[in-house]
Amino acid sequence: MKYKSQKVAYWFFALSMLLLVLQITYGFIMGFARVGLDNLHDFIPFNTARAVHTNLLVVWLLSGFMGAAYYIIPEEAQRELVSVKLAYVQLISLALVGVVSIVGFHFNIWEGRKFLEIPRPLDYLVVVNVLLFLGLILITLFKGKRRTTTALVLSMGLLFAALLYIPGMLPFDSQVSDSFFRWWVVHLWVEGVWELIMGGILSFLLIKLTGVDREVIEKWLYVIVGLTFLSGVLGTGHHYYYIGVNDIWLIVGGVFSALEPLAFLAMALFAVNMYRKGEKKHPNKLALYWTLGAAIVSFIGAGLLGFAHTLPQTNLYTHGTLVTAMHGHLAFWGAYGMIVFAIISYALPNMTGRKLYDSARGRMAYWFSNIGMIGMTVAFGVAGVAQVYLERKMKLDFMTVQNEISIHFVVLMLCASLFTIGIILYIVDFYKHGKPTDEALEEQN
Repeated sequence: MKYKSQKVAYWFFALSMLLLVLQITYGFIMGFARVGLDNLHDFIPFNTARAVHTNLLVVWLLSGFMGAAYYIIPEEAQRELVSVKLAYVQLISLALVGVVSIVGFHFNIWEGRKFLEIPRPLDYLVVVNVLLFLGLILITLFKGKRRTTTALVLSMGLLFAALLYIPGMLPFDSQVSDSFFRWWVVHLWVEGVWELIMGGILSFLLIKLTGVDREVIEKWLYVIVGLTFLSGVLGTGHHYYYIGVNDIWLIVGGVFSALEPLAFLAMALFAVNMYRKGEKKHPNKLALYWTLGAAIVSFIGAGLLGFAHTLPQTNLYTHGTLVTAMHGHLAFWGAYGMIVFAIISYALPNMTGRKLYDSARGRMAYWFSNIGMIGMTVAFGVAGVAQVYLERKMKLDFMTVQNEISIHFVVLMLCASLFTIGIILYIVDFYKHGKPTDEALEEQN
């Protein structure tokens, strides 16, 4: 059953695509700067480009998650969204946060707290925006004809993501206290509640694409939720090694960081197992590729590569190096970027009535973007290991080391170009589908 109010999801997806293009643009600005082509430094210095790049990542993913929720919740609750007009108001305010933040960064108006740089007044607009979003989602779910585990896990992830934004707004005079609670936002988002959001979207897509019984898939979802909370919450300790807290965090952070890959392994096994059990007759193979790819790549990027450098014995050397960038790029892409692309690939044909998923362009978008991202990850990894050895073991000067490893960024830029071609092809497909229509949704009822 499809609902007319699901059309609002399209515009959140469109905002995601726009912000992703901007994020990639600022990534190239940083890449050129790393190989000595820093001609934009007077207008966009490296620190500004870095802040814009990482904050755009957060906003385009949140926009994608919100679009996913606006598409999934009406279908799961079996009723229309309670207010489409308020959903569009929420979309406009979300876009406003992104635009004002970018402008503020260019005029050095920011908090200066890594990953939470947006100016403090905008925090309050974010709170209002997210409360409005949650109100629309939760009321729709409460008034709906059914409340599925998939919808509840997705809603729980979104609710906790909102609550965990609050510690990042608290003012502290102590740098230690500030860092301690800042990680409640940053870590518990990306290695905690965002995994619940991913799990909810993954569950919905596998139910729709594989034909496996809902009960079977949602039982797996309980396992993933349990592993996420067990490992993710106390795994926050691996960020606390060097900020002045008690030594106990070396043990807690180390042990539970070692367990964190289990949640992603469970997701990967869950997705592949459901695919193998399924009928494999759904025509939208492209959405299935993105769905399975998200589960598998997230295990490699977020699980294995995260484990590779968060143990205390390793992190002693890799902390604050390009090894972190290696893990971060593949983790965000696999766990969250690809799942957003998966829900868009599934939803677009349903909203627009245009079955364009079986196309060479769509397959090229999938392979180019993934091969490009893997190449970038390898380039970051080689540069990071070289940096660790030269800087932390050989004790060479920081800038000397940066000059020595700059050649790896040439490789990285080539791989980033391949990734960008894939994204452009995906956006062309997005545009070719056209805008959503009531007729397309009604035809499926």
